[in-house]
Amino acid sequence: MTKHLFITGGVVSSLGKGLTSASIGMLLENRGLSVRMQKLDPYINVDPGTMSPYQHGEVYVLDDGSETDLDLGHYERFTHSPLSRDSNWTTGQIYKSVIDKERAGCYLGQTVQVIPHITNEIKDCIKKLEGPDVDVVITEIGGTVGDIESLPFLEAIRQFPLDVGRENCAFIHLTLVPYLKAARELKTKPTQHSVGQLREIGIQPDFIVCRTEQPISAAELGKIALFCNVPEKHVVEERDADLSIYEVPITLVERNFDQMIVEKLGLSQAKPLDLTKWRELLMRLRHPKTEVTIAVVGKYANHKDAYKSIYEALDHGGIANSANVRVLRIESETVVREETRALLEKVDGILVPGGFGDRGVEGKIDAIEIARTHGIPFFGICLGMQCAVIEYARNVMGLPEANTTECDKDTPDPVVCLMDSQRSIVDKGGTMRLGSQTTYLLAGSRSAGAYRSLEVQERHRHRYEFNYEYRDRFIDAGLIIAGASPDGKLVEVVELEEHPWFVAVQYHPEFKSKPTVPHPLFRGFITAAIRHRHGLKPGEESAIVNDDF
Repeated sequence: MTKHLFITGGVVSSLGKGLTSASIGMLLENRGLSVRMQKLDPYINVDPGTMSPYQHGEVYVLDDGSETDLDLGHYERFTHSPLSRDSNWTTGQIYKSVIDKERAGCYLGQTVQVIPHITNEIKDCIKKLEGPDVDVVITEIGGTVGDIESLPFLEAIRQFPLDVGRENCAFIHLTLVPYLKAARELKTKPTQHSVGQLREIGIQPDFIVCRTEQPISAAELGKIALFCNVPEKHVVEERDADLSIYEVPITLVERNFDQMIVEKLGLSQAKPLDLTKWRELLMRLRHPKTEVTIAVVGKYANHKDAYKSIYEALDHGGIANSANVRVLRIESETVVREETRALLEKVDGILVPGGFGDRGVEGKIDAIEIARTHGIPFFGICLGMQCAVIEYARNVMGLPEANTTECDKDTPDPVVCLMDSQRSIVDKGGTMRLGSQTTYLLAGSRSAGAYRSLEVQERHRHRYEFNYEYRDRFIDAGLIIAGASPDGKLVEVVELEEHPWFVAVQYHPEFKSKPTVPHPLFRGFITAAIRHRHGLKPGEESAIVNDDF
C-alpha cells in the first residue's frame, strides 16, 4: 500500500518546506523507493501564472504545460518523481472543481460544504498520486499553520489517516527556532505554539524539523520533544546550509532522518542509502578549480526567486565545470547608467532571461549589444532571445525602429510579434504556448553540439515569437537560425557563428536542469565563460576547462 508523508510549516513562511520535502524525496529514492511529490497551495488563484514574480517568485512549467509553484522546481531538481497537473493543487482549483460538480448535479439534494465536500476533493487529489508502483507520496501543505487559508487542507490531511490507516501516514512539521542576539539564546516557544495550533486542529506531528541558524543543544531538543509530545530523537535539527542548498540532504542523513522515516512508515523494502553521486557534486562545490562572474540582466533581478531555476541551472553548469559561479544580478532598467555598462563589459558571461511587458526591455537590448560587440559569452532565454533578435535588427541590419509588438504595436519592423494562435485569446490564465515542444536543431550549430542531438524537447511559456516574415533577411545578415519547430514556422534558437558563445532560445532550458545532470546549454555557456575569463582562443586547450561531470 502507498504510504503518505505530509509536511506542514509553522512560525513563519519561507522556511524551506519545498527544499526539505525535495531532500526527503531524494533520500528515499536513493534507498530504492518510488516517490511521488505534490504541493497543495492555499491561495485562491487557479495557478500562479497570473501572479507577479515579485509576490510569488518564478512560475515553474511542467512538460504537460501546467504552470506551477516554484517548489516543484526543487522536486524535479532533487528527485526523479514524474510531475504533472496532479502535483500542484490550489484552493482555486479545488473550489472550482467542487462548484463545477455542483452545477453538473453531482450533489443533488445535498448542501455543499467545506466538510465533507471540499475536504473530500482535497483527499481525492492526494490519492491521485497513489499506485501499485508508488511507495511514498510526499505532500507539502503551503502556507503556515494558523493561516485561515490553510485550514481546509489541514482538515483534509487530519482526516486522511482515517481513510488509509494511521500506520500508513506520517506528519512532519517544519518550524523555526529563532536565535535572539540580545539574549544570546535560542527560543523554543514559537515552535511549541506552532505545534500547539497543529494539535488543536487534530494533527499530532510524528517529526519536528527545526530550522535554525545556531546549533540546538540536547536540552533544547528535549524541551521541544517534551512540550510537543514527540520522541526526542524525532526532533531534527536542520541548520542553515553554509555552502549550498544541496547540502540539506546530507544534513538530514547526519540526523538519521531517512532511517527514522523508513521505520515509521514500515518501508521494509528500503535499501541502504547510496549518495556517491551527490557527494561528488558537493565536493565540486566545495573545491572549485576556477570561478566565473555571470551577469543576469533581468526585469525582476531584485527578487531572487523570480529567476530561481536560472540561478540553480547556472550553479549546475558550474558543477559540471568544477567552477564557482558568481551571479551579478542587474536590473535591466539600470543598464543606461555608465557604471552598469562598465560592469557588464568586465563580466565573463551575460544571461538575459524572460519577462513580460515593456519595462526594462531597452536595457536588455543594450546588454545584448555589449555582449555581442565585446565578444562576451551570451545566453538569451525567452524574451532574452526576442531582445537578441531586436538588437541584431537595429544594429546590424539597419532597422533602427525594429521592435516587438508587445512593446510597440505600431513598429514599422515587427521582428517579434504575437503568435497567430494567440490572436483570438482573451483570458490570461493558462493560455500561452505552454509545456514541452519539439525543436529540430541545425546540424553543426553550437546548440546541436551542446545537446549532441538534432532533436530536443524543451518547455515553453510565451505568447510572442520571432516574425517568420523576416527569417530570410536575418539569415542573409548572418544570424543563424539554429533551431525551429517541426513545421519550420517557429524559430526556437538563434546563434552567431563569429562569436565565442552567442546562443538564444525561445524556450526555458532552466526547467530541465538538475545538479547531477546539468543542462547542456548551461554547461556549454559556463564552459565558454571560463574560456573567456582565462583568455583562451577557440580550440586552445587548458586544464582549467573541466567539463566532465
